[in-house]
Amino acid sequence: MKAAYLEKFGGPEVLQYGDLPDPAAGPGEVVVDVYAATVNAADWKFRSGDYARHANAKFPQIPGRDFSGVVSAVGEGADLKVGDAVFGVIAAGKEGTYCEKIVIKADLVGKKPDALSHINAAALALAGLTAIDSIENTLKLQRGETILIQGGAGGVAGFGIQFAKYLGAKVITTTSAANMDYVKSLGPDQVIDYNAQDFTRVVHGCDAVFDTVGGDVAKQSFAVLKPGGRAAFIASGMEAPKPDRSDVTALRPPVPRSRKAMERIAELFVAGAIKAPEVKLYRLSQAAEAHRLSQSRHFRGKLVFQIR
Repeated sequence: MKAAYLEKFGGPEVLQYGDLPDPAAGPGEVVVDVYAATVNAADWKFRSGDYARHANAKFPQIPGRDFSGVVSAVGEGADLKVGDAVFGVIAAGKEGTYCEKIVIKADLVGKKPDALSHINAAALALAGLTAIDSIENTLKLQRGETILIQGGAGGVAGFGIQFAKYLGAKVITTTSAANMDYVKSLGPDQVIDYNAQDFTRVVHGCDAVFDTVGGDVAKQSFAVLKPGGRAAFIASGMEAPKPDRSDVTALRPPVPRSRKAMERIAELFVAGAIKAPEVKLYRLSQAAEAHRLSQSRHFRGKLVFQIR
């Protein structure tokens, strides 16, 4: 199969494109012919060697976590069949979707509805999984509460804005002037241009914060919370940053993979509660270029590999 892969950790230039062996399905597993996969920040952190769990990784390694495709082989005990259109996120701690075929436990993937294209299914998979787990399961956002979502133009935050509105919350978000119209189209109640305004001066009394940016933005986000407020962080490593005040809670969502989670994303899309993000398409052979743009953070929506 064709794949984008690396033989060592490093910058975008270590990504190669070529042939690797096809995978085979074991018990409870399926082989999926991948139609689309996306670029996530985790991919270039993995490529750079930032994750300690990969310190002893054997090369070649294939990046990537989410995908959409069609089942082409079924292992013993798997409850899917050849020809099923599916999408999902591979098991936690693993990488490997920048390729024409993947093997995955059947119970981690959801059936892709006809109304959802492969490109959009891939674009919503990890973004939707992360946003739902962060906002509903970790922050436990309630109807009528106010949430600040940092980095509104990104794939996870864009899903999060729509999902928080679906739950009945008031949503404030941040973005750049260049992405203002796009972010407004997602339906937030208030959008702050972070280059023109200091969000800590214009936002107060939030029940919750969902930070997708990290760095100083994450640390400053505690300031907008009301006493008893909570904040969830997905761009600050495996642990949430420590708050500089004792009356708020910092949380790191676990983002567990499951078929149920994929089915929830599909239901929200079909019901019209969530729309797919803006996407920029690449071929697998352009993986280095896609990583450079992802790492710059100067884009909106999702970067997607169109593989078939």
